[in-house]
Amino acid sequence: MRSSFTSKIFYGGLVMAGVIVIVFILFEGFGDPARLIMGQRADAGTLSNIRKELYLDQPKWKQFIFYLNDVSPVSIYRTQELKEKNIKYIGIGSETKLVLKFPYLRRSYQTRKDVWSMLTNALPGTIILASTAMLIATVLGIGLGVLAAVKKNTWMDTTAIISSVIGISAPSFFMSIVIAYVFGFVFSQYTGLHMTGSLFNTDPFAGRQWELRNLILPAITLGIRPLAIIAQLTRGSMLDILNQDYIRTAYAKGLTKSQVIWRHGLRNALNPVITAITGWFAELLAGAFFVEYIFGWNGIGRLTVDALAKLDFPVVMGSVLVTSFFFIVMNMLADWLYRVVDPRVI
Repeated sequence: MRSSFTSKIFYGGLVMAGVIVIVFILFEGFGDPARLIMGQRADAGTLSNIRKELYLDQPKWKQFIFYLNDVSPVSIYRTQELKEKNIKYIGIGSETKLVLKFPYLRRSYQTRKDVWSMLTNALPGTIILASTAMLIATVLGIGLGVLAAVKKNTWMDTTAIISSVIGISAPSFFMSIVIAYVFGFVFSQYTGLHMTGSLFNTDPFAGRQWELRNLILPAITLGIRPLAIIAQLTRGSMLDILNQDYIRTAYAKGLTKSQVIWRHGLRNALNPVITAITGWFAELLAGAFFVEYIFGWNGIGRLTVDALAKLDFPVVMGSVLVTSFFFIVMNMLADWLYRVVDPRVI
């Protein structure tokens, strides 16, 4: 198990390295960053200084080495560079240091803020939204899937199948608009919900006020598709498990139907469901772009869309790297959960 975990970390590192290369090639070739920062009226001296600061006066391969050094957690810097970039680190050396740090994702072209700080400020909102959506999808999806399998060929089974197909087929941006309009506008006087809003509002007199009701509509919208997929996977897996010999043996031993279904059946049917849960959770954490933007939810998705509209490429590049990291971590978490649910998995 330890060797398998080590190999996962190794391959995850290779994937991240590949993502860094692709991100650099895609975004470093667009536009003139110095112009994007200063605008069209900047003088030649200022543009020259900015290009030097961003290593744009160097060959492309050197620019990539500098970028890799910035995003790597283990890097080599001169002391002056660390001060200029305001990097917090643990390091050894005098003038040239070997440092251990958080990835330095550079600064926003538009706000000149540190990209890492911008992403970490937006990340809690996305984590809360994605976690709530996946909790709804997991609980309801597994429950509906088990009910459909147990009540096979009844109206409950048919309703669950039709509902899941509709849920999978409906695009997120379409469902966001419909749900926001119907429940946040048309019936808002009954639901008490708003079309847009984030987790908290800042009042100049009352300070920060939490608005948990703003979480309801985007979380439900975001959870619709994973809920439908989890329900279908649970149903199919449970139908296979309920036909196994050990299930009939469990009934023969006198166990109740609920004990057989929940203790013996569901536990062994969860492997494909875990794949769906971890995969979808990683995707939701990566940024539910349309949902966050339509509902005005402050998260990585909305931040990335705004940055892309303003050609703020460091923010977009940082968002892609953080997204990729989440996918890798959730993939390793899925392997660990396999072993917890089914010890036979090697």
